[in-house]
Amino acid sequence: MVTDELHDFFVAAAGVAGALVGLLFVAISVSTERLRAREDGPLHRIRASASLTAFTNALAVSLFALVPGALGSGALSFAIAGLTFVAGALLTLRRFPHLRWTLARDLAFLIGLAAVFVTQLVDAIAVETGGAHTHQDNLALLVVFCFLIGIARAWELIGGPAIGLRHEAVELGRDVVARRRSEPVHDTRT
Repeated sequence: MVTDELHDFFVAAAGVAGALVGLLFVAISVSTERLRAREDGPLHRIRASASLTAFTNALAVSLFALVPGALGSGALSFAIAGLTFVAGALLTLRRFPHLRWTLARDLAFLIGLAAVFVTQLVDAIAVETGGAHTHQDNLALLVVFCFLIGIARAWELIGGPAIGLRHEAVELGRDVVARRRSEPVHDTRT
């Protein structure tokens, strides 16, 4: 049985996860052309599936936490399912070596998602074998991480703007190069 504090958290998390899954279905339905594209469609499908996997995991763990005695086995089952998804997605990414930066970002997200599922697996086993409340707390934190991963993947799926240090540095570099190319060349040999 989860603590009262965690019970309230998991009730709220289940509601949030359900809403996010519904919104993701809407996002997917308006992105069908991107998902069907021949060139990068598989990458968009991986992003959509990763987001759905993260949100579904958050939903399932939250709901199993509300059933007395079911948190460990439920979290364990979904950790295994999540790791299976990550393995399949990694195999799919191997087919796209020409998309280096995009591939690296997708690979990083999948590795992060795998880390969440491995940690969930360990904590679920500990909860199942009568572990301390610390493992339940860890599972609650993993639900939060699943929300963050799912939101980030969904943002990329819908083509949301990328704003971050790496992105801004690359754009700044492009601006500098473009300005230098457009400036007249001065002869300094006089």
